[in-house]
Formats: sequence, structure tokens, C-alpha cells
Amino acid sequence: MKTVQRIPLRIARIAAMMLMVFMASFSWAADQGLDINVDVDKGGNWYMHPVAWIVGGAVFILLLVALLKGNKSSS
Repeated sequence: MKTVQRIPLRIARIAAMMLMVFMASFSWAADQGLDINVDVDKGGNWYMHPVAWIVGGAVFILLLVALLKGNKSSS
């Protein structure tokens, strides 16, 4: 009867050991560094593009019209 009670404990120990081995292998694999080259001057600044000014102006005008139109009273 004692061997039947030890089986779940052995399975739990084996599962815990396998989990520790997998976690150690994942952390070892993640430890290798990556060579990332970030070039921030590649695309230019967003405010230098005329499309950004046109879209921004259109959004501003739409917001202004929506705010002024909703401010009118019905009386």
C-alpha cells in the first residue's frame, strides 16, 4: 500500500524536475544577445512631411466644426 501512495509523489517530483530543466534551457537560450541596429534618422521627421500637415489640419477642422456645431442652443 505504501508504494501506491508514493507513485503520485514520484510523478510530481519528475514533473517538477522536467519543468526546471525546460525553464533552465529557455533561460539559457534567451541569454544569447541579439545584434539590433536602430537608425532613428532613416525616415526623417514626421513633421517634415506635407501629408502630416494636411491630415492634421483636416482633423483639426473637423474637430472645430463638431465642437462649434454642438454648442448651438435650440431656443
